[in-house]
Amino acid sequence: MGSADAVGRVAASDRAALDRAALDRVAFERELRAVPERRYHHRHPFNLRMHQGELSPVELRVWILNRFHYQRHIPVKDALILAKLDDPALRRMWVRRITDHDGTADDEGGIERWLRLGEAAGLDRADLLSGEGVLPGVRLAVDGYVNLCRSATPLEAVAASLTELFAPDIMTTRIAAFQAHYTWIRPEGLAYFKSRVPQGRRDSGEALSLVLEWARTREQQKAAVAALAYKCEVLWTLLDAVDRSGA
Repeated sequence: MGSADAVGRVAASDRAALDRAALDRVAFERELRAVPERRYHHRHPFNLRMHQGELSPVELRVWILNRFHYQRHIPVKDALILAKLDDPALRRMWVRRITDHDGTADDEGGIERWLRLGEAAGLDRADLLSGEGVLPGVRLAVDGYVNLCRSATPLEAVAASLTELFAPDIMTTRIAAFQAHYTWIRPEGLAYFKSRVPQGRRDSGEALSLVLEWARTREQQKAAVAALAYKCEVLWTLLDAVDRSGA
């Protein structure tokens, strides 16, 4: 019995050591990409209906209004991440994400483009900016993401942004769907989607490089995967709230 117990303890120790051993970069990247492949909101029934041209004007306007609550918080979460970065070069890289959405003197920015999407779809800019009509489930989801970026490690906060790996593809699909099925939306309203295709590729590439570099232990890798999974749930929950609103 003593020998068997000793063998059992050694086997358990070996399993624990394997569990703690970090994946190599290729395997870890594969693990990261598998998360949004399974649970990114490109698979959500509401988005599927949107891209198949099945949403009514009311449904689409409800989505635009509620999604704006998420959009306007993107520079907020990025400012929280920025404050965690010690390296000036990293801060210079990450601050671009804030100006991408808040805009500069030479670029209107993503928030302004989303407001113009709303106007192109028949919504009043003042209604979007007021926040009235934002669903409680949407507020809860967005608050959860902002709080993650506030309280998590830099690794986890950056890893959560890796849903952008799938953003260019869903934006390309969305542009084609709007052009084919929602011709009542003025074409200039699609500028946000078009701008996010190259921005998403650039941003996801930068963030992925950081996560692959920073996650040196298996525990860190698991934390990064969990943060990305949480972000997928944020986006999924937002669409659940919109889909169940009965618009």
